[in-house]
Amino acid sequence: MKKKTAAALIGTGMFFSMGVGAFAASNLQPIQAFLNTGLKIQVNGQSFTSSSAPITYNSTTYLPLRSVADALDVPVRYDAAKGLVQLGEQTQGVSIAAGFSDMYHTKEPAKTTYAGKDYKEVYYNDGDGDREGSFMLHPNKKYATLVLQAAALDKDITKFVVLDSDTRKELKSTSIARGEGLKTITVNISGSKELYVYGELKDGGKLFVPLTTSYYK
Repeated sequence: MKKKTAAALIGTGMFFSMGVGAFAASNLQPIQAFLNTGLKIQVNGQSFTSSSAPITYNSTTYLPLRSVADALDVPVRYDAAKGLVQLGEQTQGVSIAAGFSDMYHTKEPAKTTYAGKDYKEVYYNDGDGDREGSFMLHPNKKYATLVLQAAALDKDITKFVVLDSDTRKELKSTSIARGEGLKTITVNISGSKELYVYGELKDGGKLFVPLTTSYYK
């Protein structure tokens, strides 16, 4: 239903309400258009208030793409260097390693190597006692899916959760057995700005998350 609605809105025409990069600026042409503040909009039967007023130009109404994408939970990305707007799930993954920050983030080969492979960058929680091994991710509503790899070392992780930190909605909950190797966990994160990821760890247990092979798309 959301995809059909998005297609209908795209047919109406949209504009992308983000900063204009050098590529886009070189292709801009001046036009005379009008802010259409009297237009009422509904998304899936519900009233929708845009962050920017629609624009009418040559009998076509254009809606702000960012606002509509947020309302439909459709990820949208803008690559200023390429002059490219991308809607929906990306065909190529974007590693979660970029911008990752946590006290258990390590590049030490002794900790980044698992089953004979060096993953270069890893979240490796080897703390003491029963604890919650956790970290934050910041997809910023740009992606539809999180593909996360994780392994339990020495002891099982009976609960591993991906939570939307703004809504507190549990997006995924699973377990990771210490003998199953790297487990691939796929999570629908459409509309999520920040994620809180945690595993309930027992004393002596460790959580291994390779950042280079975990990705958004």
